[in-house]
Amino acid sequence: MAQNVIMPKWGLTMKEGKVVRWLKGEGDSVEAGEPLFEVETDKITNSVESPAGGVLAKIIVPEGDVAPVQAVLGIIAAPGEAVESAAAPSGAGGAGAEAAPAAVAEASAAAPAGDGKFVPAMPAARKLARELGVDLAAVAGTGRNGSITMKDVQAHADSAFAGINASPKAIEFARKQGIDLSMVEGTGEDGRITKADILRAMNPAADQPVAAAPAARDTVLPMEGVRRLIADNMQASLQNAAQLTVFVEVDVTGMVDLRTRLLERNRRDAEYRLSYNDIISYAVCRALKRHPIMNSTLQEDGIHLHERVNLGVAVSIDKGLIVPNVKEADTFGLEELRTRIRDVAGRARKGGLSMDEISGGTFTISNVSMLGVDGFTPILNPPETGILGVGRIVEKPAVHNGEIAVRRMMTLSLTFNHMTTDGAPAMAFLRELGDMLETPGLMIV
Repeated sequence: MAQNVIMPKWGLTMKEGKVVRWLKGEGDSVEAGEPLFEVETDKITNSVESPAGGVLAKIIVPEGDVAPVQAVLGIIAAPGEAVESAAAPSGAGGAGAEAAPAAVAEASAAAPAGDGKFVPAMPAARKLARELGVDLAAVAGTGRNGSITMKDVQAHADSAFAGINASPKAIEFARKQGIDLSMVEGTGEDGRITKADILRAMNPAADQPVAAAPAARDTVLPMEGVRRLIADNMQASLQNAAQLTVFVEVDVTGMVDLRTRLLERNRRDAEYRLSYNDIISYAVCRALKRHPIMNSTLQEDGIHLHERVNLGVAVSIDKGLIVPNVKEADTFGLEELRTRIRDVAGRARKGGLSMDEISGGTFTISNVSMLGVDGFTPILNPPETGILGVGRIVEKPAVHNGEIAVRRMMTLSLTFNHMTTDGAPAMAFLRELGDMLETPGLMIV
């Protein structure tokens, strides 16, 4: 029996992926569990295994195209089994494949219209329904006790574009602009509608030639691949969380002295390295254990308080930014933690991370001190509640023990989700973290 090959979902924030390369061609034999294709997300490029053995009978999403999670990318059939030609999936769900099994078609069928009674739905689902103009009474709920989730609302909205030959970006843009794609002429491959086609339809005058003096040509960097996915995730983070940033300037002279003493103690070890970020990471783990609300994630069923700290460390790479995390970071001493942070950061730059190491984080640190920046407003890494921004250390005159002295000062910035916690608990966490860096002995109390 034919089986669909679908776009996997890696992590709570993944909405779509780009098919980078098919490792098998149409008609090739494939074994269950054998690498079948490669997917690129905003975080990683990884291979996906075949869900079944047989023959790759049909490739629906070609290399280079972007498809949402759970979209049908191809079909695997038994040798000699006839598979009907499948239409290219719509950008919002890929459910338009005509060759999909009957079970898939039944699962995607819309629920009958409601009768005006209260419809149980998650708050986030209601918000999304308002934004997309979806009647909740017409949506089938798959959540607990039939409650409607965001995925249900999105799937219902996507069904309106089933059978439309358009790119995923074009469908998303048309939905936001309220454009009827049946009235738009596609100029892409095989008549596919692109975002540019929609823009032309919205402003026909733009196609008319206008006499103008020759102008210098801009260099255009395509907004695609990892850059596009990062942009979409950052925008989604700001739209789906009530983000607030608070700042505190900390006298870290004590932390600087601690690092100096530890480096001196290990001076005979040529391989020994210890950064301020290592000490800050250790302090963050201690502070999170005392303020558990900051070590939480906001998910569809509520706020999850995590027993362990999976500490994310933002790492700059050629294509953008990636946030690997150290699992159970709160269980390690300073020396073990610094070793593990260096390990994941090093492999992040070389491209050797696993999916587990870039998902499941509970709190993130973003250190920009090496860029000479004092403070900034970091953006949350959803679904986490908090992210700490770390600025550079600057020598400044400050009052110390009643006298003006030169001290080493650092600005810390904490962005938190006001949907998950109020300002007072978040600020109490930041203040305690600052106290630990000013007086490192407090980390062991």
